[in-house]
Amino acid sequence: MRGIIMGVTAGRLVVIVLFEGVDLLDVTGPPEVFSLARRETDDAAGYEVVLAARGLEPVTTGAGVGILPDITFEDAAARRIDTLIVPGSVEVDSERRVHALVDPELVGWVKVLAARTRRVTSVCVGAHLLAAAGLLDGKRATTHWSTARQLASEHPAVEVDADPIFIREGDVWTGAGISACLDLSLALIADDLGEAVALRVARQLVMYLKRQSGQSQFSVPLEQVSTTRRIEDLRHHIMRHLGEPLTVAELAEFAHVSDRHLTRIFKSELGMTPYAYIESVRVEKARNELESSDATLERIASACGFGTVDTLVRAFRRRLNTTPTEYRRRFRSSHVV
Repeated sequence: MRGIIMGVTAGRLVVIVLFEGVDLLDVTGPPEVFSLARRETDDAAGYEVVLAARGLEPVTTGAGVGILPDITFEDAAARRIDTLIVPGSVEVDSERRVHALVDPELVGWVKVLAARTRRVTSVCVGAHLLAAAGLLDGKRATTHWSTARQLASEHPAVEVDADPIFIREGDVWTGAGISACLDLSLALIADDLGEAVALRVARQLVMYLKRQSGQSQFSVPLEQVSTTRRIEDLRHHIMRHLGEPLTVAELAEFAHVSDRHLTRIFKSELGMTPYAYIESVRVEKARNELESSDATLERIASACGFGTVDTLVRAFRRRLNTTPTEYRRRFRSSHVV
């Protein structure tokens, strides 16, 4: 695949960091969005998008697709950059756990380029590179849900929030899952050119809607890896009795520990309180029901342990920043009859 470069115009230079193993969509998604912005404004947007790498040799992405860089990091550092976009890469172990990769040399170049940049952004696990470069210290940031705990553990100075699609902290923006690069790019365009232009671009992309920064990633999993048999037994117990009232006292009795110790176990193993975990499981089950069945909200609320539709709605607003009805309308499987 040839490098993506969009005619040189005096205006906004967007540099996308390119390196071996990078996530393909993180690299190719934003240029498509900026290209449409130029088209929708008859080139008045002034975006010039280039791919920068250590050298000009082809780079193989994580998807196995080769891409040619447009310029080197050294060349990019000699120019005034408007927006720096830092994608990421991951490795998956034998137990299908995802781990973000961080190349120290690449981190060094991110620092250099960031110093020449008006606005620094990361997409997906690119946040790990920004954090390693010290650009997220003292800031709230997001990343793909699968590496959020890693980011928080390795960079305690960063306030990690795995829920939003993207987060803006001044001139530093971080995006969540891979496809969220499109949402982030639209938000950058809205910041530069206004909401009207961003919405026209969104329509050209045939995006159902332009998701807001506070919207949940929706896909945050509940199956975190546990290190003790006790927490695994508790999780299975919760799943088996999800439609019943579940209290801390009842769970503590099941685990043969005190209420206080049970809370410590959940916070240590799963990073949340027992109540928060139970609600997360219930929301996940309700999501699956909304996607795959015609069950009424009353039936779903009862089956998932919410009791009432009002409680179900409040949980969805809290966890997913939407309502069950809106969620079903957007994500219900076309195979449901």
